[in-house]
Amino acid sequence: MSNLKFSESGVRGVVGETLTPQLVTALAVAFGKYVGGGTVVVGRDTRTSGPMFEQAVIAGLLAAGCRPVLLGIVPTPTVQIMVGELRAHGGIAVTASHNPSQWNALKFIGARGMFLDRNEAAELFDIYNQGVPYCEEEAGLQVAESLPDAFAIHQAKVFAAVDVDLIRSCRFKVAIDCCDGVGAVCSVDFLKALNCEVTALHTRTDGIFGRPPEPVDENLGDLCSAVRENRCAIGFAHDPDGDRMALVDNLGRPMGTNATIMLPVAHVLSKHPGPVAVNLQTTKAVEDIATAVGCRVFYSKVGEINVVEKMLAEKAEIGGEGSSAGLIWRRVHAGRDAYVAMALALEMLASRRESAAEIFDSLPRYHNCTAKFEASPYAAREVILILARRYEALDPLTIDGVRIDFPEGWVLVRQSNTERVLRMNAEAGTAAAAEALLRRLRAEIETILQEFNG
Repeated sequence: MSNLKFSESGVRGVVGETLTPQLVTALAVAFGKYVGGGTVVVGRDTRTSGPMFEQAVIAGLLAAGCRPVLLGIVPTPTVQIMVGELRAHGGIAVTASHNPSQWNALKFIGARGMFLDRNEAAELFDIYNQGVPYCEEEAGLQVAESLPDAFAIHQAKVFAAVDVDLIRSCRFKVAIDCCDGVGAVCSVDFLKALNCEVTALHTRTDGIFGRPPEPVDENLGDLCSAVRENRCAIGFAHDPDGDRMALVDNLGRPMGTNATIMLPVAHVLSKHPGPVAVNLQTTKAVEDIATAVGCRVFYSKVGEINVVEKMLAEKAEIGGEGSSAGLIWRRVHAGRDAYVAMALALEMLASRRESAAEIFDSLPRYHNCTAKFEASPYAAREVILILARRYEALDPLTIDGVRIDFPEGWVLVRQSNTERVLRMNAEAGTAAAAEALLRRLRAEIETILQEFNG
């Protein structure tokens, strides 16, 4: 069962191996019981298993006495927005996000339009684990309904938050890598509505992804070439469900996942200074950008719901997860949203009258490297405790593993949520300094693990 993962945001697994229609139906019944019936919004991405699991979700929700409202193929943030718009009791997005095509998942959304937090997810899974067969009596069965224009509502909310006329006046040439996901249905028209001339890549909707679905630098070669060949002002890359977005500058250079947070934070704070919230894996460049305009950055545990909760607690309007190219702008809604990120990037280009490369090169830059170590959950916790005590004088952050801020950079060591491994990130102003930090902490961790394992 190593390919079946339970977390706050939902359940994901390999189709036919660990994720089956029977399991999905049972989970949907449990979610319907958890939210107490009522309206539940359902959307999905383009994966070939999507229609099958959508039907399984419908069956489970109907059995629990819910009224499913079907949005079809839409971005995950559209599902979150429509929960609020319809005052629904919850939502389910059928998508495995950036995972390969053989995976699929259910993402559970609460009545606030946000993913379930740890306690809410525990309550849901407790209902599921009780394993009690359940079906509403005939008189209580509802009827599934379709709402085909949900993304138009999402788009209108994004457009209401930015200077659409300014963006349209620039007539930007842009390239978009839709990853053969929901972007193939929504993104080209979204950009054309902003008066952009669009070159689109990977626009199939049959669930066969033309590139690895995670929008990281090494997967964006086609987009980089398209930007250069078509002399585009900027390039955008999605994951299959449209909550993540990576950037390529006008020279055809991938900017890295953290740029998805850096540019919008710099742009929004220049107009509306205020607090920012990001996860512990996000580059310190965001803190430098915020500090330069007198704003504070708050750090959260890794995971979208954790960032959102920190944003709410600190009244931060903007934030996100630089480690996963996920921007959150609460002016539109409290969730990662590739369409918000694209609109803000275009507004920044329009207002600054500088190229994407000039803007990016003007921002602070850090180098990051990673490592991982096989470790049981108990051994992983022991490593984290020892490192926290060892570097107590540096006041490490221990909300999610241990993040130690050294004069030359920072190191984060945290236990994986999905594997029996410890993950380590090291960041510094130069690649050599980051690699030196990595080597130093790697040696310490390996020594601790050797002593622990006897």
